[in-house]
Amino acid sequence: MPKLIRLYITQTAWGFVISAIFVGVLLALNVANLRSLISGSDIGMIALVMIWIMNGIVFAGVQFAYAIMNMAEKPQGPRRGTPVAVDFKPAPVKVEQS
Repeated sequence: MPKLIRLYITQTAWGFVISAIFVGVLLALNVANLRSLISGSDIGMIALVMIWIMNGIVFAGVQFAYAIMNMAEKPQGPRRGTPVAVDFKPAPVKVEQS
């Protein structure tokens, strides 16, 4: 399996794990009375799965993007550039009189 595909699958799996933790915290803290709404409804499990999958898609995308951006090469040398002009002098400007 190519490394990029393996990276995508692992980061997507981590995104869904993070989503499960996030939904668990939402239910534990009863944010917006979500736990009561899910437990009191006859289709509460469908709602729970939908919340987990939708958040999983978002967290998987963010996790994969972070992994890809983290693969960039670190800049070498000083992070600040050297000044372009050390000796500042006014530049002469020709103005035509009318």
